Amino acid sequence: MEAASSSDQYRSSSSSAGSPSAPAAAAATNRRYYFPRPGRPVSFEDSPDWGDDITAAPSSSSIQLASLASSAYPSPSPSIPEPSAAAPTFRERKVAGAALVWKELTVSVRDRRRAVKGSSGYALPGTLTVVMGPARSGKSTLLRAIAGRLRGAERVYGEVFVNGVKSPLPYGSYGYVNRDDVLIESLTVREMLYYSALLQLPGVFSSKKPVVDDAIAAMSLGDYADKLIGGHCFNKRLPTGERRRVSIARELVMRPHVLFIDEPLYHLDSVSALLLMVTLKKLASTGCTVIFTMYQSSTEVFGLFDRICLLSNGNTLFFGETLACLQHFSNAGFPCPIMQSPSDHFLRAINTDFDRIIAMCKNLQDDQGDFSSVSMDTAVAIRTLEATYKSSAEAASVESMIAKLTEKEGPSLKSKGRASDVARVGVLTWRSLVIMSRDWKYFWSRLVMYMLLALSIGTIFVDIGHSLSSVVVRVSAIFVFVSFVILLSVSGVPAHIDEMKIYNHEDANRHSGALAFLLGHFLSSIPFLFLVSISSSLVFYFMIGLRNEFNFLMYFIITIFMCLLANEALMMIVAYIWLETYKCTLTLLCLYVIMMLVAGYFRIREAMPSPVWSYPLSYISLHTYAVQGLVENEYVGTSFAVGATRTIPGVQAVRGSYDISSSTGAKWVNLLVLLLMAVGYCVVLYVLLRLDVRRHVRLGKVSWPSVHTGAAPK
Repeated sequence: MEAASSSDQYRSSSSSAGSPSAPAAAAATNRRYYFPRPGRPVSFEDSPDWGDDITAAPSSSSIQLASLASSAYPSPSPSIPEPSAAAPTFRERKVAGAALVWKELTVSVRDRRRAVKGSSGYALPGTLTVVMGPARSGKSTLLRAIAGRLRGAERVYGEVFVNGVKSPLPYGSYGYVNRDDVLIESLTVREMLYYSALLQLPGVFSSKKPVVDDAIAAMSLGDYADKLIGGHCFNKRLPTGERRRVSIARELVMRPHVLFIDEPLYHLDSVSALLLMVTLKKLASTGCTVIFTMYQSSTEVFGLFDRICLLSNGNTLFFGETLACLQHFSNAGFPCPIMQSPSDHFLRAINTDFDRIIAMCKNLQDDQGDFSSVSMDTAVAIRTLEATYKSSAEAASVESMIAKLTEKEGPSLKSKGRASDVARVGVLTWRSLVIMSRDWKYFWSRLVMYMLLALSIGTIFVDIGHSLSSVVVRVSAIFVFVSFVILLSVSGVPAHIDEMKIYNHEDANRHSGALAFLLGHFLSSIPFLFLVSISSSLVFYFMIGLRNEFNFLMYFIITIFMCLLANEALMMIVAYIWLETYKCTLTLLCLYVIMMLVAGYFRIREAMPSPVWSYPLSYISLHTYAVQGLVENEYVGTSFAVGATRTIPGVQAVRGSYDISSSTGAKWVNLLVLLLMAVGYCVVLYVLLRLDVRRHVRLGKVSWPSVHTGAAPK
């Protein structure tokens, strides 16, 4: 009710920006609940070293609005009570926020284009600060620059201060929420947050439960706490608004001083958007500093913002209190029309795409009226707004406030403790086991397909006998089985992509590391891969009548397991490179076909062209060592009768179709090579993850991140 009544008051003021008195009074009345009062002290709960409070310098428009309201209008509606003396004050809030200042911040990309151009502003504890603008205006880039999360191709110039100290935000002092929700479908909301807390926070497991409960309460997720997040392979999916809340709650388990959110209302309807913003307003009221980007908002949502940074093509067109932005547009000659949302008005004035829309609809405008509230060209409007802001009292007020926030150093934020590497490995291993046991697309579907494959091949090659004529058929059955066991593993590509996305998110927020992720993944996958190897091998082995001895059977199972383990690492490498199901599947299929061709079955390796097919491709093929080892396991030490008195060794009988060694230890060499290939693929994957190759490689070009302080190049 509070949000609704205040938004109604705000709607009347924003839709009548041209009126000199009543709208100003209504705006001031609205400020009473959503915007900081002029002259309100800005202090820090945990900063006794700051002797003097820093006072926000009121703008001339703010003073005028306040004076008009006090003289011309009665007190607000009694349905919204005044803060009482017993109500928590700013100093009594449980979360100590941090004052962020960015000064002359410029971000350039590889092509020397400036995504952000000399932006300055600040964000205070207990407030909502929004960075707004049309698409490709530099909103997300500015947010990443302030948070210190720029990509490899981006270079930043300028200064960022935290509590008056020019230093990056330490671990645990801030949370960053990306635009896309990266959640684990097979976990409940509570489990998702609990595992996140275990990865981020030190201490025993039981100490994390109160933190998780606090995060659930802060984001109003109590009704969904024990429900599955859901998604692709689950019937029920958590609503989009609640999924967004879970993404934010995952960062709240650290109880951060600053919270960065990229497009919090992305893909949300108007009701979900308003509910989420009211929740964020409630979160900010605890003292947390909240900064987020937004493309567009409704009038009700707009009324919840404290400060707005308006960007267009990287230029700052306005920074200041939200209602003052309406006055700024009015002063520049672009008053907000009646019954139009302020954010719609702002974007129509500075979005160049509307020029094309208006040009296409000129005939319709003649009959239905103008589609834009700005009569001049958008480029001219942008230049006018920028020039007006630079010479305005708001710009001077911002400079004064930045000077006050940076003239004296406050308490430096300290890095919070994190979970140990051993604890992270244990948490990731257990979490992966839970995911694999619940997610049918990760393991169970593969198990069913492997069983059907073994049964199909076994029934085709059943009762082939043990004569000399059956050698070629049995070798063919082994080759087909190994090839299709590896080929069917592409069914696990979507699950591997999801896991790599989770890792990328957790690694960017420093919740996990490359080594902990690899150990956790492979330790959890070993029992499932071994179960697949045993179940499929037992069916195939006895149906085609291989050597009925335990040691030969175990060698067969271990060889299939080593194939799957090495292939698991190979799939993870491809999934990390592409992160798209179609590209990963196509790449793996091409690799598997090439490995099958050079494995020595269709043509003996020594007879293949050496420069490419025999060497190096046949030597890096999984199929080569798996099939060769299994054939040696079956035929080395055996013999076949030729006529009544003559016999030939099994190796000689196989040599016609497959080249194997006559040594009894040769099969163990092949098994060792498979193990080394699995380890080698894991090392390659670790190097890719450790160097964060996806961040630095773009379209085949490598660019390394570098940060510069001082003025941007002319």
